[in-house]
Amino acid sequence: MKTSRFFIATQKEVPAEAEIVSHRLMLRASMIRRLSAGIYTWLPIGFRVMKKVERIVREEMNRAGALEMLMPVVQPGELWQQSHRWDEYGPELLRLKDRHERDYVIQPTSEEVITELARGELKSYRRLPIHLYHIQTKFRDERRPRFGVMRSREFIMKDGYSFHADYADLEREYRNMYDTYTRIFKRLGLKFRAVAADTGAIGGTGSHEFHVLADSGEDAIAFSPQSDYAANVELAEAVAPGTRGVPREEMKKVPTPDKRTCEEVAALLKIDLKKTVKSVLVMHEGELHMLLVRGDHQLNEIKAQKTIGAFRFAPEKEIESSLGKAGYIGPVGAKGVKVVADRRVALMSDFVCGANEAGCHLTGVNWGRDLPEPQVADIRNVVEGDPSPDGKGKLEIVRGIEVGHIFQLRTKYSEAMGAKFLDASGAEKPFEMGCYGIGVTRIVAAAIEQGHDARGIIFPAPIAPFEVCIVPIGYQKNAAVREATDKLYDELAKSGVDVLLDDREERPGVLFADMDLIGVPHRVVLGERGLAAGNAEYKARRDEKGSDVPLASIGAHLKERLAQ
Repeated sequence: MKTSRFFIATQKEVPAEAEIVSHRLMLRASMIRRLSAGIYTWLPIGFRVMKKVERIVREEMNRAGALEMLMPVVQPGELWQQSHRWDEYGPELLRLKDRHERDYVIQPTSEEVITELARGELKSYRRLPIHLYHIQTKFRDERRPRFGVMRSREFIMKDGYSFHADYADLEREYRNMYDTYTRIFKRLGLKFRAVAADTGAIGGTGSHEFHVLADSGEDAIAFSPQSDYAANVELAEAVAPGTRGVPREEMKKVPTPDKRTCEEVAALLKIDLKKTVKSVLVMHEGELHMLLVRGDHQLNEIKAQKTIGAFRFAPEKEIESSLGKAGYIGPVGAKGVKVVADRRVALMSDFVCGANEAGCHLTGVNWGRDLPEPQVADIRNVVEGDPSPDGKGKLEIVRGIEVGHIFQLRTKYSEAMGAKFLDASGAEKPFEMGCYGIGVTRIVAAAIEQGHDARGIIFPAPIAPFEVCIVPIGYQKNAAVREATDKLYDELAKSGVDVLLDDREERPGVLFADMDLIGVPHRVVLGERGLAAGNAEYKARRDEKGSDVPLASIGAHLKERLAQ
């Protein structure tokens, strides 16, 4: 490809809306252009990268035995009503009516459509197992689309669905997909981690997320360097080894005027924040629950909901009418309130908590003596240095961008939609189902978040827009440069190298800056002075400076570097 026949419209400045690195660089490198909030046009450079991601995903899915198909973007609303997600999914589901006033949706995902297909086509256990997938446009009406294609409303995703006669076979395919996704992200050249995760709105049982590691990631991942343990912080178990200490203090009420947070109280009393207990009041099915976590810890809402069920946080008026001034509530003497303590809190002695009286806290509080033993559960986020749940080492926390997610749906959708098959004995059974998604467009942005510098994008070689760029100095003016350039270009192209020849009439600095910006991994510069010495200049994208390579061997040198 020659730039004179290609579309490159790089920019020095970007709109203020571009908040993160990938968004800024994708705009500057002319990969995307904004059409509307959360909706982007993919320009030729970006489209090439996206298609290379798709190719790797498709090859590995096919290798794993999955069958590619294509499902519609527009789906009948009645299918979503059958699955009960018409109301559950919320405003992110874009709904519309046709001329006959029939309900439709623009698909955010395809569980309903694939289950409808299965119940019509897969009548017998003899047709199982089967795994179908497609790579298709999705739409989720995000309340606040941001970060470019990282959290856009329209995006491209690979979603696959497997159907099985029993759970054991679903587990087999789940392991197959875990291994397949691992191969995919290795081939993409990304640093990633697979982590145990919550199933979220999709539903089901087992679930793993695949995260590209990047400091800008929205998700926190807990892992043990001493083992294979890794989990999203939302799900990671917070263990609390040890025993409760013996009470050494008497419970006392102390004045803490205008000190409503654990940090403020600890500073006033000159104690370690770890000696304080944070009380969070929530309402579940008409009953108040007080959730207790140590002052330096954060409540994990997902874990808490799994413990007591769905809840809402109590507003200040509700807190004051039940216990007293918000910021001063605590478990001692809390009548009509169910108390749930985090594991770590249940082991505390002589702790500090609210006194249920404005401007006051209690010190020297102990379980069993000053208040009843609580219900105990894991309801906090893990923190750096916590013991690993598998007993091997201590946890570290890194940031990640979720780019893949696999689920064991089990019978959630097949039961709701009446999708059944006849087993070997002739009995009707609902399908066991698996679901496997990869965010194709999000992978492009995640790769940039992981790989960039002050000059621009550093793409992994497998998904870079071009493998090699040739930058001739004076291509239009110097016959020797043009002849050497065309010869190298033809040699590389004929050998299957994805090569870009930058034949624009621009200053060398502009040409070099653009090639660095768009993230081409290997650059060759051909100029009059170098050719006179029989050399070409080679520079890898991460190198600070180029190096001379004999012109006669530059083709072989490039192929060797590409093979690495």
